[in-house]
Amino acid sequence: MTEILLPREVPLGGQRAMTVRRTLPQRGRTFVGAWCFVDHYGPNDVTTQDGMSVAAHPHTGLQTVSWLFEGEIEHRDSAGNHAMVLPGEMNLMTAGRGISHSEYSTPDTRMLHGAQLWLALPDGARQVAPAFEHYAPEAAQEQGWSLRVFLGEMLGQSSPVTTHSALFGAELRLDLPTTVVLPTDESYEYGVLVDAGDVTVNDVPAARNSLAYVAPGEHRLKITSRGAARLLVLGGEPFGEEIVMWWNFIGRSHEEIIEFRQQWQVLLEKGTSERFALPDADPRAPIPAPMLPNARLKSRA
Repeated sequence: MTEILLPREVPLGGQRAMTVRRTLPQRGRTFVGAWCFVDHYGPNDVTTQDGMSVAAHPHTGLQTVSWLFEGEIEHRDSAGNHAMVLPGEMNLMTAGRGISHSEYSTPDTRMLHGAQLWLALPDGARQVAPAFEHYAPEAAQEQGWSLRVFLGEMLGQSSPVTTHSALFGAELRLDLPTTVVLPTDESYEYGVLVDAGDVTVNDVPAARNSLAYVAPGEHRLKITSRGAARLLVLGGEPFGEEIVMWWNFIGRSHEEIIEFRQQWQVLLEKGTSERFALPDADPRAPIPAPMLPNARLKSRA
């Protein structure tokens, strides 16, 4: 089964918000494997509009995957990491029990274009210490197309990056009209994010900026393009756990989310917190947490 998920536009970054296209989560689907959040943005000419400008904010219970097609983003986090996000290179941040970070497009960036992705951590790993890893995968070149595997393995490529569930992530580029058949793990579900091009996924048309969801049980991904195309292929074993996701937190109950928010606000008000700290030398004030809704937060499966 292949289902096409269409994006919705969401402002990212508060008052000077950059618009992103979000295909996960949706009302009818929270996960593709452990992938639970897919934001896709650009190409944006940041010489004429605001670029990425997201001040320090907290995360719990997840990993973030930053992948760029164009531009450069500066990353700082409260675990002491300071790094650049560059095209074709992955930055993976593990929030674990709690981290804060900021992201700003650099002054030299002219065009900004990429994806920001979240992975939910399984219950046994969600209290791990915060961490950060960088990986620049080589491209597997075939006639008319190439594949960069940044998580998991395929076609002889294997990523060394730390994950906590069975996962896959890669960038697929097609340079001309062609059909690519990728071998899959039949226990995985997959999502194909169409960044550019006129493509079908398992013979189902997938519009630009959409996410083609492929249910477990398929032994291949058949991707056909009428011309040049670029896609992100995401996959993993079905997550199998319920989560509560609110703002930048992933927890397991309404009460946990209240505690995470309280600990972040304590940090902002008193300068210290049992769970969170701030990145060093960040140029902007951290983002306060929004008010919780009046209704009890519901879990998502």
